[in-house]
Amino acid sequence: MSMTMAEKILARAAGLKETEAGTIVMANIDVAMTHDLTGPLSVNSFQKIGVEKVWDPEKIVVLFDHQVPADSLEAAQNHIFMREFVEKQEINNFYDVNEGVCHQVLPEKGHVIPGEVIVGTDSHTCTHGALGAFATGIGSTDMAMVFATGKLWFKVPETIKFDIEGELGKHVYSKDVILDIIGQIGADGATYQACEFGGETTRNMSISERMALCNMAIEMGGKTGMVEVDEKTRNYLKGRTNKSYEVFQTDEDAESLSTMYVDVSDLEPQVACPHNVDNVKPVGEVEGTPIDQVFLGSCTNGRLEDLRVAAKIMKGKQVSSKVRMLVIPASREIYRQALDEGLMNIFVDSGALVCNPCCGPCLGGHVGLLGPGEVSLSTSNRNFKGRQGSPEAEVYLSSAAVAAASAIRGEIADPR
Repeated sequence: MSMTMAEKILARAAGLKETEAGTIVMANIDVAMTHDLTGPLSVNSFQKIGVEKVWDPEKIVVLFDHQVPADSLEAAQNHIFMREFVEKQEINNFYDVNEGVCHQVLPEKGHVIPGEVIVGTDSHTCTHGALGAFATGIGSTDMAMVFATGKLWFKVPETIKFDIEGELGKHVYSKDVILDIIGQIGADGATYQACEFGGETTRNMSISERMALCNMAIEMGGKTGMVEVDEKTRNYLKGRTNKSYEVFQTDEDAESLSTMYVDVSDLEPQVACPHNVDNVKPVGEVEGTPIDQVFLGSCTNGRLEDLRVAAKIMKGKQVSSKVRMLVIPASREIYRQALDEGLMNIFVDSGALVCNPCCGPCLGGHVGLLGPGEVSLSTSNRNFKGRQGSPEAEVYLSSAAVAAASAIRGEIADPR
């Protein structure tokens, strides 16, 4: 029976030889992740079940990234609560306030393996499919059941494959590609589908760029984002894990597979406009829009490649006096690499504010909140009303290149 990559992984996890889209399977979970914001809800639900010990402490990863360091008494109490849970359950894979954003730290630390099923109490867990895993976000009560049993049911999703072809132009990146795709099919265009990214353009992308694609699969309704394993994947995994893994690939004649062809040869930098991620326009249509804040970071575009792109544009220039710019690396590893390369000097010299690795203003619950009437240009993944602070503020989404050029100009600008 021909199957998609998603079907093959879920079949393996359920102990089946084969399965098909629409089937309900009970899958064994390989990695379960929770963080400081959703973790307390998961633990409270777990404790109500009455099970004393989690099913396997070595398969659970706990990170603090949303409100770090604690920005309120409630956040501090959540941190204490989770630290006590980690100690009691003898969970060794615990990353306190100094490591960075969960979706960057998990692959860096070798917790993401091709062919495995990864769940997290965060909707952008789909990021990890860039390494050939089936990764998806789940609710806190579902995570409680995973903590207790190590299993979770799934309806096997259909797969939509985005066959991306064409050479990307100057200052056009994977963020522009995924924004363009979301703009074309809409916020619900891939509802509960595995979004598989392929084609020559995807194969030419780095792991970081593929992670940006998969990260935003949820923004078009996807259950997960996925990229087939290749030599780039294997090279990324070297030194990060010594685990063996199984590689799965989609059969082109799989019954549940549909394909959308995407030509990016003439693609311009893209911007998602308020207040929906699928409200996407070429940068030329919004160029000149005044902005108050620029956020360079998040689990979408806070990686070293993004910092390099921005630093190259900003070197020797000054952030506009009308704008405050926050630069937040996605992890401590990225922060240290950026320091070694002198990127942080460029940002500081330009007038940007460099912050500790964390989610920052992305969730609207930590540093860099927007006030009423303010406008932000952000490299993150969501721009819903009130997402980064006041419901009377506006958020535009872009690549690191557009963000850097706009910070200098004091308005949305074309980096080309």
